[in-house]
This record gives sequence, structure tokens and C-alpha cells, in this order.
Amino acid sequence: MRQYRFMEFSTRPATLDDAPAIHQLIAAEERSWHGQVEAVPDAVAADLRRPLIKLELDTRVATAPNGDLAGWVWVHGGRHAKIDVHPSYAGLGLGTQLLDWAEARAREIGTDWLAQIVDDSDQAGTDMLRSRGYEVLATNWLLERPTAPQSPAPPGIRLDAYDPARSHEVHELIEQAFAPFQPRAKSYDEWAELTVARSTFLPQASTLAYADDQLVGAVIALDGDEGYVEQLAVQADQRNKGIARAMLDRTCAEFLRNGRTTCILWTHSGTGALAMYERLGMRVRRSTTVYRTQL
Repeated sequence: MRQYRFMEFSTRPATLDDAPAIHQLIAAEERSWHGQVEAVPDAVAADLRRPLIKLELDTRVATAPNGDLAGWVWVHGGRHAKIDVHPSYAGLGLGTQLLDWAEARAREIGTDWLAQIVDDSDQAGTDMLRSRGYEVLATNWLLERPTAPQSPAPPGIRLDAYDPARSHEVHELIEQAFAPFQPRAKSYDEWAELTVARSTFLPQASTLAYADDQLVGAVIALDGDEGYVEQLAVQADQRNKGIARAMLDRTCAEFLRNGRTTCILWTHSGTGALAMYERLGMRVRRSTTVYRTQL
């Protein structure tokens, strides 16, 4: 693969040891755009453990001459890129060079397109992608609601905390619910690394819904500066019965017991779930856009 040495910056593959510093970089971006940090602390480590990422080949961190971690990039599965540049080093061309590297890596893998998510408050990143012919593919919304005491479950539905003995059933239910909206199924091990095996996973705040003893719904909850819902799914034939609202209410009530006053989650325009979440009392806080280009 072509080697790069970015102007003013030295680069190398990322390691798991870089995860805390990368999280701080992302936190600095969020503060500059929104005045608060929303990223869950162990999200970077979870991303770097994804099975389709080979750290040596698919990641780079860029270090400034003073030793600061100025930016980073990863390419997942050859088709999805993630690029972040610390606000202190914005405007120096680093983002452009990281994108050059991501596109070159995607071409080396042999893919025909590359997508990247950009915060809608990141005008420089948005302008860069548009100038290079990237087109809008989808929108993501970050939704929020206050935490509050738990409301009753629908008749015939029992709610409880996450049960590790049902973990494979939870994985199967979630994968089936998300199957129409994701490019490939995740194995149990991959799903677990991104959810229940994370250090921020909150089993007591996560919620499972049962009809008799049949699992019909699940919420996976993580802890950050706010209560974070990583996944929410209801079995197809059990929807429109109030199960999603009841599970979300229970999880938010548990967040409140943990001292979190707000509950947040992301949803994607491809799922058509925005209106449903708004009916559950959530409102849009901010958004990101998925851009894609043909290579």
C-alpha cells in the first residue's frame, strides 16, 4: 500500500492503547460543536476490536510535532470510514490527507464505494466531502428525553433487567430486527464486543421484555455522561403494543437511579423509526449525515 507522511504530522497504525486519547480527541470535537460530550468512553476501543478491522492496515493516527494526537482515521470493511481531527489542528489540511488515505485503502481492498459520517455542525468536513463529489446517503439523529420514574408495562408483558443466560436470544432478536437496515449480520461474538462485553454496559439498566417466558424485546444500555441506549428492538409480531415505550421508560428510570438526568440514542433515516421515537417522548438534539462516493 502507498505510504503517507502527512505534512507536519507523523503517522502510524492505531493500537488499543490509543483508544483513550482518541476518545479525548472526539470529545474535544463534540465540545467545540455542541458544548458537551456525548460519545461513550469505551466506544473507540469497541470500534478498534471490530473483526473486520486490521489495525496495521485499516487505521492511522496522526501525531503533531509536539506529541499531540491530532487526528485519526479507520476504514471498516473497505466501505466505511471514520475520520476525526482535533479542533486545535483544524484547517491545516490534515482532514483532507486522512481522507486521501482512507480512499486509497478502500481502493486497495477493492471496494467500489466509500461512506463517511459527518457531524452536521462540521462545516469544514461537509464542504470537503461535497467538493469531492460525495453525495448524501442517509441522516442520523441523536434523540434525547429526560429520565423519569418507570411507567407500567402493557398487559401480558413482563419487564426485567438483562439476563446473561438469555444473551444468545437477545442477539438473535436484535439481529432479526435490524436485518433490513444493516449490510450484514453480526455474529454473536462481534455483537457482544460492541454491546454486552463493553466496560460501560449496564445490565441493570438494560431491559428485556417477555410475553410469558418468550423474549419479545430488548434494550441495551450503556453509561456515559448521560444514559445511552445502544440498541432497542421489539419482535416484529409484538410491535405497536406499547412494549418499546415500556422498555425505554424502565431503562430511563434506571438511568435516573444512576444519577443520569437524560437518556439519549441514535436512529437512522433508513429505519423509519424517528416518528416512533418522537411518539415515545424523545426529541432531536442534533444530526449527522452519511455521505458516499463511488471510487
